[in-house]
Amino acid sequence: MDLYYAPYSSSTGAILLVGKVVGVEFNKITVNTREKEQLKPEFVKLNPQHTIPTIVDNGFSLWESRAILTYLIEKYAKDDSLYPKDPQKRAVVNQRVYFDLGTLFKALAEYYYPQFQKKEADPEQFKKVEEALSFLNSFLEGQQYLAGDSLTVADIAILSTIASFQAVGLDISKYSNVAKWYENGSKVTPAWEELENTVAALKKLVETLK
Repeated sequence: MDLYYAPYSSSTGAILLVGKVVGVEFNKITVNTREKEQLKPEFVKLNPQHTIPTIVDNGFSLWESRAILTYLIEKYAKDDSLYPKDPQKRAVVNQRVYFDLGTLFKALAEYYYPQFQKKEADPEQFKKVEEALSFLNSFLEGQQYLAGDSLTVADIAILSTIASFQAVGLDISKYSNVAKWYENGSKVTPAWEELENTVAALKKLVETLK
């Protein structure tokens, strides 16, 4: 399976992690967005939105990392533990995954990405970061996992986002439930080294941008 990606992307780390868990081997193809490689006609043909990560599985092209995560699990996992088939359990997992996409990761991107382009930090955007992390902290009150009583794709997706927050220098210790959950996640999540590799690459990138 081809994976078009950037090594420093948190969502890529989650995909590589899930790939290892479900037994998928990726042919990793780096796309240098700073050189506009995502705009090459052959890539736009695969993904008209020209975003990464993108996978191509025997001619089937798919992008948006959270859609990729659930696709990999539904097609290749040996059971439904990471993405339960029970409608209510799955609904909670989906809610958490959509929260990551529409609130948590969105807050990270809107506050930090402009700074990577040498723009001033916007305190109003940082309030959204704090709000999103407060929501996450409340979800985890009395919970070891984000959706139910075992590790799911919701944990994997959001662990990767929190890993990125830490890579860019955010201290999560004030969000005690998040910090405790993240520490546990680093111990119980299979193939955790994939997220660590992504974090290391992101930290290196951030240093070059200072």
